Amino acid sequence: MSYEMTSPNPGELDGISAKTNEIHHDKLYAGYVNKRNEITDKQKAFTDEQLGAANQIYSEWRGLKEGETFAANGMILHEVFFDILGGDGNADGTTIKDAIVGQWGSWERFLGEFTATAMAARGWVILSFDRSDSALHIYAADAQNHGGVWGASPVLPCDVYEHGYFIDFGSDRKSYVTAFFKNVNWARVEERYLAAKR
Repeated sequence: MSYEMTSPNPGELDGISAKTNEIHHDKLYAGYVNKRNEITDKQKAFTDEQLGAANQIYSEWRGLKEGETFAANGMILHEVFFDILGGDGNADGTTIKDAIVGQWGSWERFLGEFTATAMAARGWVILSFDRSDSALHIYAADAQNHGGVWGASPVLPCDVYEHGYFIDFGSDRKSYVTAFFKNVNWARVEERYLAAKR
């Protein structure tokens, strides 16, 4: 199996420069795809002897398996992130906005909790549909392979690692999150939400 980039570079966005997206998409996201392929190839080439040397303290196999989840989640979260960008930020008339308002009590409360989580997380803030309770949750991930919840599908991830905003906003992460919401394509988020619910 070979993985390929699936989400296009969104280019210049409202408040997020083409330069940021060029580095973020064409270098970082591409790097996750390439590393996932490299790790997959290395695992296939492992001999029985190498597999027999696996252990939990340190082994080549442990290193590959740990790197695999970081690369895979980095690839997947970036694919969803870039897929849901390029819109006008208007969620009116969508089922997911109704679900968000129903669950959080108001759109403003949802934005407040999402932004607070973005400020608290070191890597990602992710609105996910969790099949375990059929509800939306705002999850924080300090690293791509930490903080994920089994069975939950990301519908609105926001990359809050510094590479996502430092060129345009310096250390002002909150302004970046505001710009992120101005560029969300809620029709694409809706598609992901409805698919996750099925």
